[in-house]
Amino acid sequence: MPTISVDKARLFEVLGQDYTTEEFDELCFDFGIELDEDTSLSQRPIINGKQEPAQLKIEIPANRYDMLCFEGISLMLNIFRGKRASPDYRLVAPPKGEIQTINVSKETSRIRPYVAGAVLRNISFTKENYDSFIALQDKLHQNLARQRSLVAIGTHDLDTIEGPFTYEALPPGDIDFVPLNQSRSMTAVELMDFYRGDRHLSRYLAIIRDSPVYPVIFDSKRTVCSMPPIINGNHSKITLNTRNVFVDMTATDPTKLEICLNVLVSMFSQHLEEPFTVEPVKIVSPHNRQSRYTPDLTPRETQAEVSYINNCCGLSLTPSDICSLLKRMSYAASPSRVSPDLIEVHVPPTRADVLHQADIMEDVAIAYGFNKLPRSFHSESGTIAQPLMINKLSDIVRLEAAMAGWSEVMPLILCSHDENFAWLNRKDDGKTAVRLANPKTAEYQVVRTSLLPGLLKTIRENKHHSVPMKVFEVSDVAFKDMDLERKSRNERHFAAAWYGKSSGFEVVHGLMDRIMLMLKSAFVTGEEGLQAKGMDEDAYWIEEVDDPTFFPGHAAAIHVRIEGKEQVIGVFGILHPTVLEKFELRYPVSTLELNIEVFL
Repeated sequence: MPTISVDKARLFEVLGQDYTTEEFDELCFDFGIELDEDTSLSQRPIINGKQEPAQLKIEIPANRYDMLCFEGISLMLNIFRGKRASPDYRLVAPPKGEIQTINVSKETSRIRPYVAGAVLRNISFTKENYDSFIALQDKLHQNLARQRSLVAIGTHDLDTIEGPFTYEALPPGDIDFVPLNQSRSMTAVELMDFYRGDRHLSRYLAIIRDSPVYPVIFDSKRTVCSMPPIINGNHSKITLNTRNVFVDMTATDPTKLEICLNVLVSMFSQHLEEPFTVEPVKIVSPHNRQSRYTPDLTPRETQAEVSYINNCCGLSLTPSDICSLLKRMSYAASPSRVSPDLIEVHVPPTRADVLHQADIMEDVAIAYGFNKLPRSFHSESGTIAQPLMINKLSDIVRLEAAMAGWSEVMPLILCSHDENFAWLNRKDDGKTAVRLANPKTAEYQVVRTSLLPGLLKTIRENKHHSVPMKVFEVSDVAFKDMDLERKSRNERHFAAAWYGKSSGFEVVHGLMDRIMLMLKSAFVTGEEGLQAKGMDEDAYWIEEVDDPTFFPGHAAAIHVRIEGKEQVIGVFGILHPTVLEKFELRYPVSTLELNIEVFL
C-alpha cells in the first residue's frame, strides 16, 4: 500500500484537535487506514539549522486514490468525524464566459489517443499545498498511471498561455521548446538524449522513444505547453504566485484518465476562492468520438440492498441508519421510494473504487465500527464460500495423480518463446500464444500454451535426483481468442512427465487410463467384438498421431465422446530426441497432456 507523509502539526490543526500517537492510531484504524510511523518519537534530521517537522506516515489502501495527498486525508477524516459535510463538487462557467478548448489531432491516435483538461481558477498556493499538489501528481503517476504509461499529467500557469489549445502528434524533429527548469530550447530528439541520464525522467523516455511521432500540446500562439509523458514546457511553469491552473492529461486508458483528473481537481479545488468548483474544458475530438466536456463531477447513482448489508455485517439497521452511516464516508444516500429494501446512493466523483454494493457494505461496516460488529457463526453469515467447479475437478485429478505415486510441481506460467514452440518442435502461427509487449528477460516472453515446458525445465533442474522421476501439474494455459472481449482465454490442463532409463510409455499410459476411469469415461478399443461396446456412453479411445514433439510412431491422440460429441482433448507419447537435447535431458521422457475442462 502507498505510504503518505503529512505534517503532524498541520494535520492536527486542520482536524481541530491534538491527538496522542495512540489516539491517532486508533482513529486511523477506525477509518480503515494505518499509522505506520510518528517521526516525533524518533530523532529527526537538522535541515538548514532547523529540525525537520514531525511527520505522520500513513498507509493508504491502494484503491483510495483520493487519499494520496494531505488534502484528501484531512478532508475524509473530518467528514468521518462529523466535523464537516461532504463537499458538493460543481462545474462553473469561466468569468468571461468562454470555456477553454483542446482541439485534438487525428494523428494522436498513433500514440496517446485520449486527452482531458480542467481549470482551477483563483487558487491560493502556499509552500505546503504547492508541494502537496506536485506530490499528488507524482503519486498518481507511480500508482494508477503505471509510471505514466497509462496517464500523464501536465499543470500550467494559465495566465502565461492562451487558448484554444491543440493536442497534436508530430515527428520529433518538428517539436522545439524550452523544457521545464531549463534555459535553452531543444528539439524533441535533443531532449530525449539530454534526459537519458536523468535519474527521474529517464525511466519515462522508453514510452515514446521508438514512436515516429511524439505527442505535444500547443496554445493558440504555438507555445509548447507539454510533451507528454516526458516533461512540461518552462514557459507555463506554475509557481507559488500562480492564480489560475490549466490541467491537461493525456492517456492510453480513458478510464484511468477520468479517475486521475477527477481526483486531482477535486482535492485541490478546496484551495480556490470558491471551494469545490472547477471550470470545465471542451475537448474537440470527433475522429475517435471523444468530444466532450471534462471533468465530469456528477455523482454516480447506484443502489444497495438493506438486507445484503445487514446480512453481511450481522446487523439489523434501518435504511435511515445506513444512510446516516454512509454520510460519514462521504456518500449522499436516501431510502428508496421503490422498495423498503433499497437505498439510493450517490457515489462522489473521487470514489472510483466503489464498483459494487459490496464496497458500499464495507464502508457501512467502517462507519459503524469493525470492533462493534457482532461475532457470529457462519450459519448466520450472508456469504457462504464454495469452490469453483473447475477447481473442484482439478483437486480430484490432482489427488488421483498423487495417490498413483506422482509428485506435483508448480512452475511459472511464463516461459520463453523458444521453450513454448521451437524446443518442442512446434511452429508459432502468431494466433495462439499471448505475448508480453515488453518482457524484462528472454526467459519470460509468452504465456505458456502447454504445461510441458514447465515440467521439462523442472526435471532439468533436478537431474541430480535419482531416476525415475514422475511429476505432474494441474494448471492453466492461455490462448489468444479474438472473439472474446479480453482477446484471450484460459484452459485448465493436466500434464505428467516420466523421466528414467526406460521410456516409461506404459506408465504414462496407465496414468492416463486411471485419470479417465476416475472421470467415468469408458475405454473403447478397435478389437473385433468390442467395437460397439460403450458406444452410446461417454467414452474415450486413442489413435496414433504424427506430432513432431514426439518420437515417430510413439505418440497417440486422446479422443473422447461426451454426450455424443467427439473431440480430441490431449496427446501422450515418447518425446523426440531433439526435444530432449534442447532441454538438456539424458534419459527418455514420456509425457501426457490433456484438457480437463471438457469434463465439467
